[in-house]
Amino acid sequence: MTPTARSLGDHLREWRQRRRMSQLDLALDAEISQRHLSFIESGRSTPSRDMLLHLAERLDVPLRDRNPLLLAAGFAPVFAERALDDPALEPARCAIDMVLKGHEPFPAIAVDRHWTLIAANAAIAPLLSAVSDQSLLTPPVNVLRLSLHPQGLAPQIKNLSEWRAHLIGRLRQQFSASGDPMLDKLLKELLSYPAPKTAGEVHTDYAGIAVPLQLSTKAGLLSLISTTTVFGTPVEITLSELAVESFFPADEETAAILRSLALN
Repeated sequence: MTPTARSLGDHLREWRQRRRMSQLDLALDAEISQRHLSFIESGRSTPSRDMLLHLAERLDVPLRDRNPLLLAAGFAPVFAERALDDPALEPARCAIDMVLKGHEPFPAIAVDRHWTLIAANAAIAPLLSAVSDQSLLTPPVNVLRLSLHPQGLAPQIKNLSEWRAHLIGRLRQQFSASGDPMLDKLLKELLSYPAPKTAGEVHTDYAGIAVPLQLSTKAGLLSLISTTTVFGTPVEITLSELAVESFFPADEETAAILRSLALN
């Protein structure tokens, strides 16, 4: 026997509750009546495809999860999912390569929704030389696992407790927003790693604007702050889930070290 397919109402209700919105909240945001929304959730009314996409937009449903909504309502999927090497995504790949290359001599990486490494620039390799478990560098590389594993970068991170809390907080937020079981599994794995010792950690406030990554290397202590870049108007699933994490020097000493590493 196969499990009963979930109804459109079940899908909508789950996303509405995940966003902590009442029926009235969503109805007001979507500029429809609460009665209409109630009828849609109960199955007494069938929305048009445009209405369903409008509700998904207001609920900030990821593109990957909008197709199941459409299928539950009897519509064909709208959003394609292609492999990153698909010719249709070549302009996006070129854009990612340009951003990564253009950020040198400072490190930058591209990751997917599960924090799997997609690409990295040349400034990343020198920072990984002290990783003791080489299996962590065997593709597919998960950058959160690599960062926090006790045989990965963790021993080099001088403010590990602070950085770990930052990464786990981001992952919790991402899982809360998406409900992706793979993220939940990754979160539990990271939490299972030994708790870092805080004695001797380096903590720098930077006026409260960012959590720095304090990374100890043979060339010296690097102080880095990061930004995340995503495609602004994606209508393709793979592209919508890609992000570029760019690291910037938080002080002149770090900038000088990274420039010198690029020359070696």
